[in-house]
Amino acid sequence: MVFLKNNYTFLCMVLLLPTLCYTDNYVSRAAYYSTHDGMGTPSGACGYGDYGKDVNSGEVCTASKRLYKNGAGCGACYQVRCKDKGLCSEEGTKVVMTDNGEGHGTDFILSYRAYAKLAKQPNVAKQLFAKGVVEIEYRRVSCKIGGNLMLKIQEHSKYPNYLAVVVMNQGGATDILAVEVYEEETKQWISMRRAYGAVFDLSRPPSGELNVRFLTSASAETKWVQSNKAVIPAEWKAGITVETDIQLT
Repeated sequence: MVFLKNNYTFLCMVLLLPTLCYTDNYVSRAAYYSTHDGMGTPSGACGYGDYGKDVNSGEVCTASKRLYKNGAGCGACYQVRCKDKGLCSEEGTKVVMTDNGEGHGTDFILSYRAYAKLAKQPNVAKQLFAKGVVEIEYRRVSCKIGGNLMLKIQEHSKYPNYLAVVVMNQGGATDILAVEVYEEETKQWISMRRAYGAVFDLSRPPSGELNVRFLTSASAETKWVQSNKAVIPAEWKAGITVETDIQLT
């Protein structure tokens, strides 16, 4: 696959919207996949379920192993633009990574809805679909989906002996590298295991309400961020979604 860095840099002006502020531009290729409604799929490798189908209005993508980063890339947002000036719009599309996969030398396989957004006008989208694979340039951006960082208690969780959470709504420009829960009895943070994608789990979790912290990476800065309140209720149940008071870019 191709992932060369262009020999120029975009200047990020303070008057620009934050979602358009980025520097490095890369070139690669993108294809698309189809579903019955043109949106994403709930079975992606990030473990998002229906969230992975609907997030960002279904403008999502499957990304290469290099960008997936063993799951740390889940939830990343990219602005993708195809390079045929006769067919492609200047803005392109912003996509959220929900799955891992590649083909035809691509870094991205876009949902049908996202791929259609590459077109300069709706009436030329058919020509892009006929190509199947297009040359693109892309860059990492912040993708304001709305709301704070959220955790879903995954369906396979079994109270009180096995806790698995899915990290969602992370902003797009921030990677989640690790998740820990606080054990009040020992006054220690306990690491959760990245099971796969955006899913972290822990056998025999501490009892009671659980505070959570996240090791984040954005703009070459790595730091822990912590909710100011307990996030996971004492008697948690599989399938519930809880919202933190953390907002990430």
